[in-house]
Amino acid sequence: MEIQYSSHGAYHHKYHIVWIPKYRKKILKGELKKFIEKRLCEITRYHPEIKVERYSIQEDHVHVIMVIPPKYSVSAVVGKVKANTSRKARKKFGWLSKIYWDNNFWSPGFFSSTVGIDEEVIKRYVEFQEKMDKGSIQLSFEF
Repeated sequence: MEIQYSSHGAYHHKYHIVWIPKYRKKILKGELKKFIEKRLCEITRYHPEIKVERYSIQEDHVHVIMVIPPKYSVSAVVGKVKANTSRKARKKFGWLSKIYWDNNFWSPGFFSSTVGIDEEVIKRYVEFQEKMDKGSIQLSFEF
């Protein structure tokens, strides 16, 4: 687990995000798939603190694992990624306008869930911190 630091705190906010093309059409293949793969990580150019750790583009959906700082909402980040990839894909691949006549490409909405450490690790950490705060734990150095 990699802790990220901001000016006023530390965080570990990792999300599994999934979205689909409109009407769940199986079009994410070939050159379009390669194009989307290249454009998926462009958000880090404008927001370097956002990290795309992994992604998988299937014919009818996209999976992404992202680290998103707490100053951004997940929906805002996903919205930017979807808007930018949609706009650029429709511009490059004219045949998309035959499928999506109303300037849409991605279906509205997305699925997200957090990815992180398991509950037992968190409980042990909280208990450890409480003991540290109370001075119950003594460090010993044996030579």
